[in-house]
Amino acid sequence: MLLLCGGRDASGTPLSDAYGLLMHTNGQWEWTLAPGVSPSPRYQHAAVFVGARLHVTGGALRGGRGIEGEGAIAVLDTAAGVWLDRSGIVTTSSRSQKSSNDRDNSLDLLRRCRHASASVGSQIYIYGGLKGDILLDDFLVADNSPFQSEIDSSMYNSDGTPSLANHKLSSGSEQRSLDSIPERVSAGSSLDQKSIATLVEASTAEFEVANAVWQAAKEASERSLSDDNETASQINENSETSSDGTDALEPDVRLHPRAVVVAKETVGNLGGLVRQLSLDQFENESRRTHPTNADQTYPPKRYLNRQKSPLGLHKKIISMLLRPRNWKAPVNRSFFLDAFEIGELCATAEQIFMQEPTVLQLKAPVKVFGDLHGQFGDLMRLFDEYGFPSTAGDITYIDYLFLGDYVDRGQHSLETITLLLALKIEYQENIHLIRGNHEAADINALFGFRLECIERLGESDGIWVWTRFNQLFNYLPLAALIEKKIICMHGGIGRSINSVEQIEKLVRPITMDVGSIILMDLLWSDPTENDSIEGLRPNARGPGLVSFGPDRVTDFCKRNKLQLIIRAHECVMDGFERFAQGQLITLFSATNYCGTANNAGAILVVGRGLVIVPKLIHPIPPPLHSPESSPDRVMDDTWMQELNIQRPPTPTRGRPQSASDRSSLAYI
Repeated sequence: MLLLCGGRDASGTPLSDAYGLLMHTNGQWEWTLAPGVSPSPRYQHAAVFVGARLHVTGGALRGGRGIEGEGAIAVLDTAAGVWLDRSGIVTTSSRSQKSSNDRDNSLDLLRRCRHASASVGSQIYIYGGLKGDILLDDFLVADNSPFQSEIDSSMYNSDGTPSLANHKLSSGSEQRSLDSIPERVSAGSSLDQKSIATLVEASTAEFEVANAVWQAAKEASERSLSDDNETASQINENSETSSDGTDALEPDVRLHPRAVVVAKETVGNLGGLVRQLSLDQFENESRRTHPTNADQTYPPKRYLNRQKSPLGLHKKIISMLLRPRNWKAPVNRSFFLDAFEIGELCATAEQIFMQEPTVLQLKAPVKVFGDLHGQFGDLMRLFDEYGFPSTAGDITYIDYLFLGDYVDRGQHSLETITLLLALKIEYQENIHLIRGNHEAADINALFGFRLECIERLGESDGIWVWTRFNQLFNYLPLAALIEKKIICMHGGIGRSINSVEQIEKLVRPITMDVGSIILMDLLWSDPTENDSIEGLRPNARGPGLVSFGPDRVTDFCKRNKLQLIIRAHECVMDGFERFAQGQLITLFSATNYCGTANNAGAILVVGRGLVIVPKLIHPIPPPLHSPESSPDRVMDDTWMQELNIQRPPTPTRGRPQSASDRSSLAYI
């Protein structure tokens, strides 16, 4: 029998049911719902069989909250068809069953998720996991002898010391070898000596095999060093090497043939449906929207400094804002932080950015985000659909990279930039921010960020906060390399950037008014209209700016032994767009840009094998019946449209018309 227990459904709701895959006597397979009532729904738990009983330990509820009380350990007796906890047969399911007695340390030990569990004989071994934000390293051993009639089993410390007399759980502060356990327990314990001996014997054999492999590899390495010329000759003769010198054994960067799309509908049977669509179906992928910004001037700036952030401020911000499923825009446009707290946040984040290189060196897997432009609701939707940076989410096994333009245009720039900075402070090694062209005072003074700071914090504090943010922006890294094969930047390579070293040599802090042509190209340049337009062309964004053709992309990648450029900076109708025969991808994460474009938003997930999967969200559809049925949505769109109409226009090239393009993914 194969048994599935718990987990989450498509909406993220924890499940409490269990299904068995059984084979009938006629050879056919059938899924059967397990009888009985589970103590609690859960996911990220561990489950192991001992005989006919499935032992389920720990787990999490929605939001990463750990299972508490008697429900922390549950047993499904497949022979009797009942769920049991330490109190006996379970008759009602609860999200948080707390013991009516005094606090039980044994149950508290099992308040964990993402731990490992295994059974050997009648013993169950539990190691590690997460408790809230704490990474555990303890080791629990439980005895579940088939001769015991009680459900609650004896637990031992990892050093073999017996637990409390009433069978409480206990964890050791250090790990000991497993063969020491039988010698230290009392004579009355029921540890299976044969099982432990078998486990030790198997571990010893495995170590001997691993050691032999390591010794063989070491000898081979020494032989190769002593005869380097001969080895190099053999490699040239026997291995395939790409024309640019890339080792054929290393994984190549490639775009997955299908993208992940969340259904646009918010109601009905299709609401929240996740689909995979072939890239050939994206009719709007080649359509961009082009802003035409006026010539920029660079006023002088004043810099203010504050003290280092107090412990816990960034955690307060995360707890207030990181709510992917239930974040609501604040009423009356109020902001929950004051100017002093924002100054503290900037000071702490600035110290982190100062220690980072200008070009970040990252390892896959990485989630890459394009322009957000203050559309905090879209950031929450992307987090909700495709994972969010938390120990209850996926930050433990994937990094996050944001490509700039966090502020301007949208009406929640403060939420966007403060949350990203707080996440950077909390997960310094896993959250990465690089600079966009709107992270500059002369630009965000014109396109909304300065006005938002004044509107929501008052004129005096607002101007101070806006100035402090822009001082911080001057320290942001300018590019990122993923596995030395993918370079990520905000704008492009323009006319001046021929090597990664040119970007690495830019010294921060750096402002746009004193920055070189390399900085302008890096943050402002765009690819040309399509692959047929090569070379350099004037850029409609302003004098002195250029667009670069596919030949520039190919040459840059070949010179630097790169396989892909990922950049943001331009609104593209399907959220991502391929250029230069797939050697460059433009990424944009804000939907319905400026309240008028009706574009999708996307992220790119770069896997460990360097396979890249686009994942999309579409604009929230208009109200089904009347504007009154969705006042928040109407207010947001009206605010953006009225605000942006006073600024340089953002015309849409090739924008689909509803009469002729109903099949476009912008509408599906």
